Amino acid sequence: MVNEKAILVGVDGSNASFKAVWWAANYAKHAGLMLQIVCAYSLPGYAAVSFDATYTAMDGENAIDNDAHQILAQAKAIADDQGVDATTLVVTGDPSSVFIELSRNYNLIVIGNRGKGGLAERLLGTTSSSLPAYAYCPIVVVPYSDDDGKIRHLNNTITRVAVGSDESKWGLKALELSAKFASSWGAQLDVISAVPQIQGMDEIEQEVFDSYHEDLDNRIKPLLEKYPDLSVNTSIVPGSVVNALTTASFDHDVVVVGSRGRGGFTGLLFGSISQGLIQHSTAPVYVVPRKYVEDIESGLRNDVINAELSLNDIKGVESVDVPMADKKQAEYIESVIDPDKN
Repeated sequence: MVNEKAILVGVDGSNASFKAVWWAANYAKHAGLMLQIVCAYSLPGYAAVSFDATYTAMDGENAIDNDAHQILAQAKAIADDQGVDATTLVVTGDPSSVFIELSRNYNLIVIGNRGKGGLAERLLGTTSSSLPAYAYCPIVVVPYSDDDGKIRHLNNTITRVAVGSDESKWGLKALELSAKFASSWGAQLDVISAVPQIQGMDEIEQEVFDSYHEDLDNRIKPLLEKYPDLSVNTSIVPGSVVNALTTASFDHDVVVVGSRGRGGFTGLLFGSISQGLIQHSTAPVYVVPRKYVEDIESGLRNDVINAELSLNDIKGVESVDVPMADKKQAEYIESVIDPDKN
């Protein structure tokens, strides 16, 4: 059946992916959602990531499958430590293609990002099949470390959310979802809009900024009516909103952006430009994809939710039962992925 009430998190055995499991489990518990953990690999030429984060060549499909089960067992133990009973899946085939198909049926997909390499790079790299450009549900990318290699601490409670806002339908949906997300946590919402830098008289610049503030206030007004207890701050920044959001990631728990597909934010975040938000954000990045927004507008999203669809109908996806790893293993992994954890 369709898993609209579930979060899907991808794991490949890397510490970064285990950190994504931790974040996804914490959010699933808070939101009252089910959690499904999927281990994806391709055949042939698969190199599994061993538990010390080094690459290990695997010979034979059975050995690969066994390794995937071990990875899922440890991920399941991490979720259990957060108080979440997760189910587990194995995916064979091209990860991005299968994840895109799976995204039709989930509330959210979460993946980890350790910079270069691993699942995040295969799904979010420079190829035309990058997941947020084609996904049918929102995507959260959880960073493992900052640009200096310092492992990022994750908070159990989200207190500050930043969102990039413009008047496009993608920007409006990102603003709407960020308000809902922040309200559910009782968090402060900081809305950031960018204005092109203007050369000229100061009074002209002020007029432009005043106009942007007025537009932003109009966009926020219905959200304040819907969430009267929501604390909202607004700011207009000159230049690139991507730079502003990257800076905001240092003191916010989540950063939300809309994706227009090949253009707009996606061209900046998931194209060949290495300075994109995904690679430099120190907070999880919540991406609202183009297809998700368009399907909501057309009613296709509701049609999918109401359809009778089994995971078995998606080629390459298999639901598996794995024994949970020892609690001490989960605690050890958690101490590695978040040394500052209290």
